[in-house]
Amino acid sequence: MATLTWIGHSCFTLEHDGTRILIDPWIDDNPSATIKSGDVGKIDYILVSHGHSDHFADCVKIAKKTGATVISTFELVSFCQKQGAKNGHGMNIGGAYLFPFGRVKLTPALHTGSIDGDDGAFTTDCCGFLISLEGGPSIYHAGDTALIMDMQLLQGRVDVAILPIGDNFTMGPEDAARAVEMIQPEIVIPMHYNTFPVIEQNPEGFREMVGDAARVEILQPGGTFEV
Repeated sequence: MATLTWIGHSCFTLEHDGTRILIDPWIDDNPSATIKSGDVGKIDYILVSHGHSDHFADCVKIAKKTGATVISTFELVSFCQKQGAKNGHGMNIGGAYLFPFGRVKLTPALHTGSIDGDDGAFTTDCCGFLISLEGGPSIYHAGDTALIMDMQLLQGRVDVAILPIGDNFTMGPEDAARAVEMIQPEIVIPMHYNTFPVIEQNPEGFREMVGDAARVEILQPGGTFEV
């Protein structure tokens, strides 16, 4: 059994066998979040899809406080370590690594990326995560992405797909529904919508588009789902 909690936007916690994982930690300035970063408690690992502030803003602060290991692309992990987050595991897209809680593979995500350093902003690559929990389900967090044909390679390997539906910055409901057809997960959870006016969407409309292809679980910020 694993428990997913949607903090808001693309930020989730994932708990399994005593391990707590935080994904895309944007909390304190997240208008949809019902908690603050100081409320997250014990965190063992932080997964970051890219450096945009609405996915990364609270990463270093939480990593320094909790001692969590940051998992992301090599460059982003190196940046975190230079900022004082000592524990990190750098990876690259297409690579996988077996952690104590399970296997994590960085998947392609088609999106821009940047992060603000001491010498100005610089670009970073973007990714998603295929998380295969030891003795548990496989969870795909797509990160910020457009619809890409690479998603077909995930077919048969995903129990729960967490997909952006907001449009404008990521794929919208129509493309996310097509992604469901490619991936064929049992369950799909929409994310990255209704945080700002420009990404307002109706998740019930997305559910209708998916139809019988998968079970759509619509969470409210702070809501949990047990897999």
